[in-house]
Amino acid sequence: MNAKRILFIGGTGVISSACVRQAVAAGHEVSVLNRGTTSTRPLPEGVRSIAADIRDPEATDAALEAAGSDFDVVAEFLAFTTDQVQADLDRFEGRVGQYVFISSASAYQTPPSRLPVTESTPLRNPVWQYSRDKIACEDLLVAAYRDRGVPATIVRPSHTYDETLLPTLGHWTDIARMRAGKPVVVHGDGTSLWTITHARDFAVAFTGLLGNPMAVGEAFHITGDHAPTWNQIYGWLGDAAGVEPELVHVASETIAAVHPEWGPGLIGDKANSMVFDNAKVRALVPEFRTTVRFDEGAREIVEWYDAHPEQQVVDPVADAAFERILALPRG
Repeated sequence: MNAKRILFIGGTGVISSACVRQAVAAGHEVSVLNRGTTSTRPLPEGVRSIAADIRDPEATDAALEAAGSDFDVVAEFLAFTTDQVQADLDRFEGRVGQYVFISSASAYQTPPSRLPVTESTPLRNPVWQYSRDKIACEDLLVAAYRDRGVPATIVRPSHTYDETLLPTLGHWTDIARMRAGKPVVVHGDGTSLWTITHARDFAVAFTGLLGNPMAVGEAFHITGDHAPTWNQIYGWLGDAAGVEPELVHVASETIAAVHPEWGPGLIGDKANSMVFDNAKVRALVPEFRTTVRFDEGAREIVEWYDAHPEQQVVDPVADAAFERILALPRG
């Protein structure tokens, strides 16, 4: 493999930090552009940090000019709207060999008409604005590729986590409730299938697409093949926390009515069974596979939080919402 000069826009998030580490391990020359603020995920040794706010065009251009380097690949983890993607096109078009945009698997038809989801599944999410914005960004890039040959690659993660990210509605609040012997709210009947992917596994596939000419002009989802039920997810977290949780199942629509902030991401994503066919990305990156199941990931998460008590923050708003939901009559 020829080493590439790769610029990550972001680089310290759940997904991007794992991809930075994997790209370094693969021998690439890695730079990261972000605001340079402190993070629970520090950059690996050898990564060049370029400090600028990507939303500040003048500061970004000045920082990139001072860095004095051209890039083979730009991997964009911080763009969520078309104006942000257009700013990237204005800055990088004609200057890089590949522009990789992080979209979302929540952009797929919701709920899906059939499983497993493939890259040819239509993009339509009538519920979640975040997903519709990602679809619009994809449309902009597809048009740029078709009209001008912009070397864009679209990547759609599904639910990707690391040791710092709890996948449940209440995050650490759910673990605190479990340990306090309080009931924990689970949406639906808990039996829907949910693909959940460790960031280390995601990074293997993602890095394999960087600088790969077969990936240009294409879209890929990168998810694991591990799709437990939500009952299993909550149960494994309880096991990791050393308790047997009391799970109370509540309709997703009821949860959304009581706490509207959860509605779009719940009804527009997590309430639906989502299982993916990864044949397309595996054809280009055959070493990609699931190596971390969530029964293992749950232990990793709880161990990390137990080692970082300052991160064990109970959200009083979420906790109060759970109590209101539990107080509702149930048939």
